[in-house]
Amino acid sequence: MKAKTIYGDEREVLKLLGESTSYIERTNLTSRHMNGRLVRKTLGYSKKLKMLRASSIWEDMVYNLGRALKTLRVESSPESDGKRRWIGRSPAMAAGLTDHIWEIKELLTTLPLPSTNS
Repeated sequence: MKAKTIYGDEREVLKLLGESTSYIERTNLTSRHMNGRLVRKTLGYSKKLKMLRASSIWEDMVYNLGRALKTLRVESSPESDGKRRWIGRSPAMAAGLTDHIWEIKELLTTLPLPSTNS
């Protein structure tokens, strides 16, 4: 199987990821774990593409905005309350897009900007 670069410069992508597809496989496994419509051999599949897209968008929002990932945490400063050694961060926080982990209510009530990619 040959890896194919879809976005970005192929040399830069290979330099960042290496020749391994383990990052891609990990992402696919996480998506299948969080989105029941992507699980293999299940009755929870989507009959309509529109519903699969909606489910996938929700999964992406929760993953990127609403979950603290252990690999992205930072050590708390000594001046803080001293109760927590680590401060959890979401991928959006690590990218500088938000300053907090979003609650489900906030995810449901925030209107996303339209995308031109659809």
